[in-house]
Amino acid sequence: MVGTGPVVSTATDRRERVRRVRGRDDGERLAAAELGAELGERATLVQFSSAFCAPCRATRRVLGQVAGMVEGVAHVEIDAEAHLDLVRRLEVRRTPTVLVLDAGGRVVRRAAGLPRKADVIAALGEAVGRPGDPS
Repeated sequence: MVGTGPVVSTATDRRERVRRVRGRDDGERLAAAELGAELGERATLVQFSSAFCAPCRATRRVLGQVAGMVEGVAHVEIDAEAHLDLVRRLEVRRTPTVLVLDAGGRVVRRAAGLPRKADVIAALGEAVGRPGDPS
């Protein structure tokens, strides 16, 4: 029967905040003009935020720290409300949402909610470790 039991969130659900992008987003590319900022030389952390989002402030700190630790990585924060076309195109459903882009602007990973620093570093490792894409 539908709706007869409590909704349970497992520890695995809470820990799995950064996951591989699949489906329509796989291979999606973002250009500096779309982001309103230059891409990082090695990778870019794109954060979609909204004005009254408390986890967005914490996410800004985490991403800023990681970008400061890894040479060639940029952190770009986008106001979701001011960029609705981009939000719709990328299917951003909540804030904060973080996209990890490789050097060419390809979306490699994404997370919804406050990511852990270790998860962001691991996702960056994938983005930075990707071989160059000839296309």
